[in-house]
Amino acid sequence: METIQVVYWSQTGNTEAMAYSIAEGIKEAGAEANVVNVASASMDDIKNADSFAVGCPAMGAEVLEEYEMEPFVEELEGVVKGKKVALFGSYGWGDGEWMRDWESRMQGAGAVLVNGEGLIINETPDADGIEECKAFGKALVG
Repeated sequence: METIQVVYWSQTGNTEAMAYSIAEGIKEAGAEANVVNVASASMDDIKNADSFAVGCPAMGAEVLEEYEMEPFVEELEGVVKGKKVALFGSYGWGDGEWMRDWESRMQGAGAVLVNGEGLIINETPDADGIEECKAFGKALVG
């Protein structure tokens, strides 16, 4: 059975909640999910996977978290070609520019984005947001 990595960075727990909801969707679709903080993520697991999810909230002036997630994403750019990738994250301000920038980077590196775009949720995912996350996880399987 396929195991899909769900890698995230979270400051307040909102993106972490999204990661676990995406993992639920992956499991509901019949695959295994391994949810891991980016600090503990294995690039080898990503290199050997056909698909994976990566989540990070909007930080500062709508950028990725720069000490752990940004270096991870830079490394991802070298290994995502042809892989199915789900990008996700929460935000509290702005209009999603950080996600659009991230989508462009991953598509530029050859990734195939699930649903053609990332999933963003304002603040803490509510019941509808959790369902969106589960559907996103399901779309990553197969």
